[in-house]
Amino acid sequence: MFIAMNRFKVLKDATDAFEAVWRNRDSHLNEMDGFVAFHLLRGPEHEDHILYSSHTVWASKAHFEAWTKSEQFRKAHGRAPGTRPLYAGHPQFEGFEVIQTLAGKASPEAAE
Repeated sequence: MFIAMNRFKVLKDATDAFEAVWRNRDSHLNEMDGFVAFHLLRGPEHEDHILYSSHTVWASKAHFEAWTKSEQFRKAHGRAPGTRPLYAGHPQFEGFEVIQTLAGKASPEAAE
């Protein structure tokens, strides 16, 4: 598995708008082979921002890389920028290959 994350430093007065962008977007992720799951994570609050992370899980790094080169990726990321900035700086990308997975009783993997 491969996990792809982007961190966003969202301006405190823009959190509702930022979350609405994600809730209302057409991601096209479900059209991709190897797509497992997506999460939008809200993290700690800081003096001038709240940390968010988008988190996608892929069957492999190759599946993630295919997504980044796909027409679906271009459609999902091609929306026009808003007139008001929602976050400070650029998103910070982090990619991780999964080395170990442990599933708890409440996990869908445990039910299999």
